[in-house]
Amino acid sequence: MRLVTEPYLAQVSRSPNTGHHIIAQFDDNSVVVYQAYRQAIGHFAASHGYFGGEFNLNRMSWIKPNFLWMMYRSEWGTKPGQEVILAVKLKRSAFDGILANIVHSSYIPDLYSSEAEWKKAVKHSSVRLQWDRDRHPSGAKLERRAIQLGLRGEILSRYATEWIIDIEDISEFVQQQHQYKSGDLTNLLTPRELLYPVTNSDIAKKLGLSDP
Repeated sequence: MRLVTEPYLAQVSRSPNTGHHIIAQFDDNSVVVYQAYRQAIGHFAASHGYFGGEFNLNRMSWIKPNFLWMMYRSEWGTKPGQEVILAVKLKRSAFDGILANIVHSSYIPDLYSSEAEWKKAVKHSSVRLQWDRDRHPSGAKLERRAIQLGLRGEILSRYATEWIIDIEDISEFVQQQHQYKSGDLTNLLTPRELLYPVTNSDIAKKLGLSDP
C-alpha cells in the first residue's frame, strides 16, 4: 500500500484533544483526502486515476482529510454504497485553493455581515465547509472537530480530473484494521496524519482554525 501508516496510538499521543484542526497526511506537494463509494464508481476511479464513469459531476461530493472520520461515516467500509474506500492524493496547491474558496454550511455572524449575505454566498459557493465532531476508532465522539469539504461545479470538475496525483483503493486495509477498532487499540494501524498548516492568516481565520 502506498499510503503511509503508523500505530494509531502514536498519532493520538501528538494530536490535540480539542479545537478545530485539519489533520491530514501530506508532503510538500500533495495532500491525501478520503472518499467512499459503491463499487462501480470506486473501482473506476482506482483503476483510471480519475473520477468518471458513473461519477456524477452534478452532485456535491464531500472530501475528508481525516481517515477516522471517513471510517465513522462509512462504518469502516460496511455501509451500503460506501464499500470502496479511496485515498485520493491531491495536489497541495489545489487543496489550498479549495480552502481559500470555502463557505460555511451554517451562518456565522463574525464572518458574514448578515444571514442574507451568507445565504447568497452558499447559493453561489463551489466549496462548502462543515466541521463535525471527530471520532474515536470505535465511533465515539471526540471534543476535537474534523473538517469536511463539499465540492461542486467547476471545482468538483477540476478535482475529479486534473488535480489528482494518485487514487488508491484502500478497502482491503480498512477491512484488516476494522477488527482492531476497539479494545486496547495496540494493533490498530491508521494513516500517518499531522496538523496541516494554513499559513495565510485570513484563510485560517475564515476556516475558524484553532491554534496548534
